[in-house]
Formats: sequence, structure tokens, C-alpha cells
Amino acid sequence: MLTFVKLGGSLITDKRGVEIFHAERMAALARAIQQARLARPELRLVIGHGSGSFGHVAAHRHRTAAGVRTAAEWEGFAEVARAAGRLNRLVTDTLAGAGVPVWNLQPSASAECADGVLQRLEVQPLQVALEHGLVPLVYGDVALDTVRGGTIVSTETLFFFLAPVLRPGRVVLLGEVAGVLDSAGEVIPRITPDDLPEIEAALGGSHGVDVTGGMASKVRDMVALVKAIPGLTVRIVCGLDADLVRQVLVSPDTPAGTVICAG
Repeated sequence: MLTFVKLGGSLITDKRGVEIFHAERMAALARAIQQARLARPELRLVIGHGSGSFGHVAAHRHRTAAGVRTAAEWEGFAEVARAAGRLNRLVTDTLAGAGVPVWNLQPSASAECADGVLQRLEVQPLQVALEHGLVPLVYGDVALDTVRGGTIVSTETLFFFLAPVLRPGRVVLLGEVAGVLDSAGEVIPRITPDDLPEIEAALGGSHGVDVTGGMASKVRDMVALVKAIPGLTVRIVCGLDADLVRQVLVSPDTPAGTVICAG
């Protein structure tokens, strides 16, 4: 089964600071991912990660998501790309150090949007990587935009674009919280498209700076994704417990977090 895994920016960085990488957390996650691969050799993975206190901070300062038109904004666009790339190198090296055969692929090298909507992304490198037992790694990045000049593409946006082509069986989103929380702070165990209108008011944003919309946006994107891809399930789970991450990757039915499905 092909599984998309997102390492949330709030999980692997401190989004309340500037370019603070949680190296020990990332190392534990990398070990858990590799343990899951060894325990389940048929497991195929595409990993993505958020930009956290690297790309998001720079993107917020330059308002890159809203558009890139002036010379100063284009300089900011390049700064955001460099910041996102610095985090990607840290994540890549940590995964490789744990034994994961990771190949980092830069989204902005081929991504093109139209007024913030991703229209084009080179998919063949990911397909080749999967065919040969590698683990493709993508990340939140800048992108050219035919209307705005430039913008930001989140990892969820990349997953949404890639899913109809690569056809994953599940998506696992790892963050700091135990799942999607209701207004009382309790984990919502299951969300379907029919449930979404009732719980939208309880969906909050993320801690720190997030230029891509926080939890509310992520849940809406994932509900749309399970509607579009028959049989797909999404699980939002806490990534602070590396052993739980391993269990979820090895056993899809592990009772943890919030499951989003078509119903």
C-alpha cells in the first residue's frame, strides 16, 4: 500500500521562533519510519513536510502567498525558497541517517499555480523513485503563479495534486496534537464529508505563524481528498510519540487520532 506521510511544521520545528529545528523529534520520527519499513517491506511511502519556523516565517514577512510582483517581493520569494530548502536538507539528512532511502524533490522546480491553485507539477520523478524502492520527499515551497506571479504551495496542496496520479491508500498527517479537537478539547475520532459542517466551528488554527491556513484548512482539504479518491482514508495523529507513529504505519487500523473517510 502506498502511504503519504506529512511531518507537520509545528512538529519538526518551533513555529513560535525563527528557524528552530526539533532535531531529536525528527530523529525519533526517522527511526520510527525506518522501523515500519523494515517491519512491513511492502510499505511504500511518499513523505512531505511543512516549512514551520523556516519557510512560514519568511513567507509571512514578505506576504508571498498573496502574490509576487515587485522586485522586493521577488527577492522575498527567493528568500522563502532558501529557508524552506534549509529545513528540507535537515529533514533529508535525518531520514537518510536512520536508513530511509530518501530522495528529496524540490516542488518549486516544476510547480505552477493559477491564482493559488496548483496546476502543474512534475510527477515522473516520484513515480520512478517508488518503482525503485526509494522514498520521495516533498515539502511546502514557493511556486510560480500565472496570476499572482508567485505564491506558496503547502504539503497538503502537493498531496492533493499527487493523489489522483499516485493513488495512495492512506494519508497520515503527523502534528503536535492527538488529532482534530472539538470545542471541549476532545479528539474527534471520525470525520466524514457529512459531518464537516457540524464541526467546522470547532476547528482552530495552528500555534505560531502558518500562512497556509492551520488545522481548519487541512481538514477541509483532506475531506475534499477522500471524496475525490475512492477508498482513501486520512489519519491525523500525534507525532510526538514515535512508537505510535511506527504502529500507525505498520497497522492501518491502529486506534489513534482522527480518521477522515468518505463514510
